[in-house]
Amino acid sequence: MQTELEVLSLQVLKKISPTPEDYVKVETLSKRLVQKVFEACQQQNINASVRVEGSIAKDTWLKENPDIDLFIRLPTVISREKLGEVGLAIARSAVMQEASKIVERYAEHPYLEIVVNGQRVDIVPCYDVKPGKWQSATDRTPYHTNYIKQHLCSSKMQGEVRLLKQFMQNIGVYGAEIKIGGFSGYLCELLILTYSSFIQTLQVFANYNKRLIIDIERHYIDRKGEGGVLFGEPLVIVDPVDKYRNVASAVQLEKLYMFIAASRAFLQTPLEAFFFAPKQCSLAVNELKCQLDSYMSTLLFLVVEGIEAVPDVLWGQLYKSKRVLHKFLEFNCYKVLRDAVWSNEKSLNVFIFELEQQCIANIKKHFGPPLERQDECNNFLVKYAKNDQVIAGPYIEEGKWIVEITRKNTDAVILLKENLALTGGKNVGVPELLAKAFKENFSVLVNKEITQICNDDNKEFMVFLTTFLSGKPFWLK
Repeated sequence: MQTELEVLSLQVLKKISPTPEDYVKVETLSKRLVQKVFEACQQQNINASVRVEGSIAKDTWLKENPDIDLFIRLPTVISREKLGEVGLAIARSAVMQEASKIVERYAEHPYLEIVVNGQRVDIVPCYDVKPGKWQSATDRTPYHTNYIKQHLCSSKMQGEVRLLKQFMQNIGVYGAEIKIGGFSGYLCELLILTYSSFIQTLQVFANYNKRLIIDIERHYIDRKGEGGVLFGEPLVIVDPVDKYRNVASAVQLEKLYMFIAASRAFLQTPLEAFFFAPKQCSLAVNELKCQLDSYMSTLLFLVVEGIEAVPDVLWGQLYKSKRVLHKFLEFNCYKVLRDAVWSNEKSLNVFIFELEQQCIANIKKHFGPPLERQDECNNFLVKYAKNDQVIAGPYIEEGKWIVEITRKNTDAVILLKENLALTGGKNVGVPELLAKAFKENFSVLVNKEITQICNDDNKEFMVFLTTFLSGKPFWLK
């Protein structure tokens, strides 16, 4: 007799598995594009092979997400500096006439994302090399495809991968691109190879404790502990085709922990909603304004307009900027409760910093050295014994000299505005693209002031803001 989990899994699998018609549609388009890209290589006198890789080739794709990955395996006579340029040129000449959308993406090197007949296709260059002779990160992909096709060859196992992907996608942890920082499709496939089923994979992560190391090909079985030393991440899946690579290195801690928590919740209460989330809606502008007006903490919105960059580069700089500005605020004694960043990748970028309070007291304790350090104590006393900024002290507390001094800044909004207007944040580590954008034009809005940009053009941001204000994953009842 089937368990509740098994019945639910079969119901979901039926909804997410491609139909015969889906297979025909994808296969027809794939073959046509492979031929076009191959012909483009010939026209440029480049001896290359073209092949479908990824989930389509391994038959682990989802019905609603049939992304096609075409890889151009180029000869190594093409320099590393020219790999992306050559790949983009081939891809553009092959699809320019029929692609309704073309976006230049960037991983280790540029590649092309296109949309043809409503279907997303990635055209990626790599080198045609033997295992271990990698010259670019994408060189491994054809070997990943071969490995999975060889070891994950039953429709049942492919179905288990689909269930895991759908679950992860729905809770927001699927995708290795910088914007998401989650689990790649290849990583999902390796997890199913290791644990045999979707449910057993969830059970393992539900019981996660500090670290998990998976070495399917037993690369380090005879060198006990070496794998654990080589890779420092809390989740390690040694690549079967490259023992020096951790397939899970791109998984952000936040995404790992979200998957752990969602796995526990699902196993306790298995619901279809974990696979098919209700559509996210935003509060109306007046509702957002009312909620923000009565918010107990302070929400700072740092708004900067369009930045010209390929999405992966943009998101890398957005995340780094968020981290350094968070540290900058805390260094200046503002308690940051949460932070987030949103972008439409075109015209608008918004950082959110939730603070305990916008303004802080005009006095702070400044700790000097312990009394055991006589020379340092003398220097401290020379500096502060007759200092106009000192409100009280120097005095001794728990074996240290202490003074109470006035702050240079007591308002987080002023602090951000002054720093970003002066240097764009470069002095605290904001990367080049964002620093340039900040110096040109930015605004800092507080709480309900953000509703100035909440309009029909920014509905996706309104959804994001509504979700942020809730602060709770949809699956947590």
